Amino acid sequence: MGAKVLILITLVVAMLGMVLGASHTVGASAGSWDLQTNYTTWASRTRFTIGDELQFEYSTTVHNVVEVRKAGYDACNSSSPIVMFLTGNDIVPLAAIGTRYFICGVPGHCIAGMKVQVNVKSKAVRTIQRCRGTGKRFRCRYETVLSSATVAGIDQSARARLGLAIVVTSLMLFI
Repeated sequence: MGAKVLILITLVVAMLGMVLGASHTVGASAGSWDLQTNYTTWASRTRFTIGDELQFEYSTTVHNVVEVRKAGYDACNSSSPIVMFLTGNDIVPLAAIGTRYFICGVPGHCIAGMKVQVNVKSKAVRTIQRCRGTGKRFRCRYETVLSSATVAGIDQSARARLGLAIVVTSLMLFI
C-alpha cells in the first residue's frame, strides 16, 4: 500500500512540473549571474513560455538584478527600475507574453555584458525551422505552428485540471 501511494505522489509531482512551467537558472549551464556569461547566447538557446520562472543566482556583495524597460536596457541605466532584486537567489515568474529586460545595476557591470533580454511566448504557439537541400545548399523557412493541444481545442488549464482529476481519482481508489 505504501509503494502505491509513493508512486502516485511521484506522478502528481511530475504532472505539476509539466503543467506549471520550467525554472530557468539565468546563465546556466555555463554560469550564473556573473561577468563571464554571454547572456545573449544563453537566452537565444532557451524557450521561455508563460508559467516559467527565471532564477538569478549571484553574490549579493558583488551584484544585483534590476528589471528595466527597453530604454534602460539599451542604455544600461537602472535609475528608473521596474523592480530591484537583492537576495542573491531571486525568482522571477514569467506570467505574461512579452519581452522582459534585466540588468545588473552595479556601475560598469551592464556595459560589461551583465544584461539579459527574455522573450516570453505562449505555450500554445511555437516556431519551427524546416530546411531542404543537399550538400552545402540549404533553403530554410520558419513557420509558426499551434501546439497539438491548441489544434485539438484543449487549453493548458483544461489539460491541467483533467490530469489532476485523474490523479485525485486514482488516489481515492488506491487508499
